[in-house]
Order: sequence, then C-alpha cells, then structure tokens
Amino acid sequence: MTEKIIILDFGSQYTQLIARRIRELNTYCEIYPYNKYPKETDGIKGVILSGSPFSVNQAEAFKPDLSAFRGKLPLLGICYGAQLLVHYSGGTVEQAGSREFGRAHLTTIQNNDPLMHNIPVHSQVWMSHGDTITTTPPQFQIIASTREVKIAAYRIDGEQTWGVQFHPEVYHSEDGSTLLNNFVKNICQCKQDWTPDSFIETTLVELRKELGDDRVVLGLSGGVDSTVAAVLLHRAIGDRLFCIFVDNGLLRKNEFEKVIESYNTLGLNVIGVDASELFYNALKGVTDPEQKRKIIGKNFIDVFDAEAHKLENIKWLAQGTIYADRIESLSITGMVIKSHHNVGGLPEKMNLKVIEPLKLLFKDEVRKVGRSLEIPDSLINRHPFPGPGLAVRILGDITPEKVQILQEVDHIFINGLIEEGLYHEVWQAGAVLLPIKSVGVMGDERTYESTVALRAVLSTDGMTADWARLPYEFLARISNEIINKVKGVNRVVYDISSKPPATIEWE
Repeated sequence: MTEKIIILDFGSQYTQLIARRIRELNTYCEIYPYNKYPKETDGIKGVILSGSPFSVNQAEAFKPDLSAFRGKLPLLGICYGAQLLVHYSGGTVEQAGSREFGRAHLTTIQNNDPLMHNIPVHSQVWMSHGDTITTTPPQFQIIASTREVKIAAYRIDGEQTWGVQFHPEVYHSEDGSTLLNNFVKNICQCKQDWTPDSFIETTLVELRKELGDDRVVLGLSGGVDSTVAAVLLHRAIGDRLFCIFVDNGLLRKNEFEKVIESYNTLGLNVIGVDASELFYNALKGVTDPEQKRKIIGKNFIDVFDAEAHKLENIKWLAQGTIYADRIESLSITGMVIKSHHNVGGLPEKMNLKVIEPLKLLFKDEVRKVGRSLEIPDSLINRHPFPGPGLAVRILGDITPEKVQILQEVDHIFINGLIEEGLYHEVWQAGAVLLPIKSVGVMGDERTYESTVALRAVLSTDGMTADWARLPYEFLARISNEIINKVKGVNRVVYDISSKPPATIEWE
C-alpha cells in the first residue's frame, strides 16, 4: 500500500507547489477538491489544507466538513487553511490593515514544536493574504510570529493539528522545505520511499493486472509524456501495444521523420500517418485560439479513430496525460483555462476503456521515470511542445505558408540554443508568428513583413514559469540570422512575460 499525503484544494494558485514540494521529499501525495475527501482512506498519513482566493468571512467561501480527518490524522492548514481552522473553532479572522504580501521574517519560534524543528529565528517566509488571525481559542498555541503577524503559526493542543499563515511551499520561504519535511517525516511518519523506480515497479504490476491480455492503442506526439507512457506500457504488455503518430502539418521542421526514426530504435510498433492537408483545410480562416484547439482535437480524433479501426481487437486507449494537464483543463471553480488535446474526446468516439499511466506525475517526474526506463536523453530532455503544435504559435488564421515560415524561424532558434549550450538551460523555447507587419529596410529596399516573437522560459512543471535571461549576444545573432534567412520576416522580439500572469504559449 502506498503511503500518501492528501492536499485539499481551496483554489490557491500555490496548491500544485505544495504537491511538488511534498513529492520532492519522496512522499506521494494527491490533490483533491476541498469538498471531495477520498472515501478510500487506506495509506493516508496526513492532510494539508491549501490557501484560497477567498476570505473565510465571505458567504461564498469554501467551508467543508473536516470531521472525516480532523483529530484523527495529522493536519496542516496553510494560509486560508490555517484561518479556516481558527474560524471553525471560534477564533477571529479579520481583514488586515494592509494586504500582507511578500517577504517577512520569523521573529519568534518555538523550536521544541515538531513543526518548527530546525527552523532558525529570522528565517524568511512568504506571505500572501488579505485577512489575518487576530484571536484564537485557548487551545491554540502560538509557535511562530513575524514583526507584523503575531500568529504566524500555531498548534492546537490535544490534536495533531497545525496552521501557518505563510506559504512554506513557495521558494521565497527559505526553510519551507524543512517545515514540510517536519510535517511529512516527523509528524506523519512517512517512510519517504516514493521514487521513480518504485513508481515503475508499482505501475507495471498495476498495468499488467488491469490490462490482462488486452490490446492497447496509443497516440504518440513525439513529446516526453507520450514517449514515457509508450515505453512503460511496452514494458508491461510488449507487442500488444500499438502506437499511432499523426502528422497534422503543424509539427516542427522535419519532426515527423525524426520522431518515427527515434521510436523505431526503442522497439515500438509505430504507425505514421500524414494528415497535414486535412488539418490545413479544417483550420482555414479560423482565428480563435480555443476554436483552433477544438478543431485540431476533433480532426486528430477522426484520423486516429480511422487508423485504430484498421487494427483488430483493441480494447484500450492509452494517453500520456499528466497531472498538469488534468489540473489546467478544469480548475476547482469549473473554469476551463485551456483545452488539452489528451484529456477527452477519444474515449467517447472510439468506445474504448482509457488507461493513463502518468496521470499523477508532474513533468519533471515523468522525465525522472523516463531516465529510470533508460529512454535516450535525446527524447527525455526534449522541451515540451503544445499538442496543437504550431497552430497555437501562429496568431490569426493558419496557412501552409505561415507554418513554413514559423518552422524555419523555430528551427534557427532551437538549433541556436543547442549550439550555444543553452537548450538544457531553459525548460521550454519556441517562436511565435504574430499577425503584425512592420516597415523595415533590407539593402536599399523598404520592406513590410511579419514580426516573430521568441519565447524561452524556466520552470520545473509548467504550472509557473519565469522568462529566461538569454545572453544579449545570442539573441542578437539569432535575430540577425532569422531576418537574413527567413523570407517574410523583418522583425524579431523577445517575450519577457512570466506565468502567471501570462501563459507559456501565446494561445
């Protein structure tokens, strides 16, 4: 039985970071909506309540029944979670005089408390709340304060329940990992034995048990997620796995041929399908980003379904869905951020059962599993690439001519990163063709041509990202090469937006 920590999500932008930090401690955890505590409780060692954009005093605030676990399991409330526990217990949470946001330092700490063990006085923490706890019931004991926040952390006497008004999961909280480790290891007494190798061993057993002698079809994209899913399934069921790789005409330059060659070296049974003309016709004149994604998704389903029906006795559809896909596709409030090509549609169309061997892994965890499976670095360390391909990097309508321009620009940019040793320094990079033309001068002639934006970001899992500070000399050389070699482009800009508030892709 796998030990795990349960995180109840109240809508915080940092919820996924909590999960990331817990997993970095070699402890498995899962995120559930605030009101969906799992019915199957075997293996649960502790519970964390996340932050929230709401105030506990708002009528629409999330206020679940905590009786299933409070007083029965170790419990840690973070920010809103901490305030919720106070509010439920008869304490007071009030609007702060000014919003408490940013760096603060712990001025007093009870180091004999197991949660605060080995955290030094003056440790930097990250605050992000508009309310603050002003009074607590008698059984609440203050275990840490800052200059501005008297009740920065507390423990409830008589139960293994703690609350902190800062965010230990955020990098700016210098000893946040120590605090979370204290909770996971010392308080919840987790064994911290969840590793890539243990994940592979467990998953292979589960796949063989669930799939039996059935045959499985998988859509490959060339990305790390579908690659790792394919190799994992191949190791579990061998030649009963069939892979289909669809060229939608929106891949990188020469991508289709390179990917097919790479997969053949892995011993996978891959069927390649060139459907570029079909996709171009379907996308003609479409400019809305979400509509593009839906059209590409629908046509991929149609092509994939047609190819899969040429195979016999297929019972399962495998998908390379990862945790970030599931989180971004539907938020806790039900608001779609963006559609993901591998989260729905195919199962209903094909009437197949679905298997998603990577559905609980973050991107960097998928890579770690891939390395343990001995997949070549050339596949494991590839940058993420959007499912709809270059369609969401061409703002406006899609034409074969625009795709060719962007493929050439992207090729120069990515090859430049590789040649300069910068490719593995960034998490994801690509180029965007903008629906903007500007005046330029080439030789003695006036030009009026397109603008492209270069994008490179630093991240660990794609949930948050910062723009990469690429050397000016490199950007100048790449800009010059693009303008000189790619007909139709006379201006290059560099995107310096972070996520949030921007997304990594432009559409």
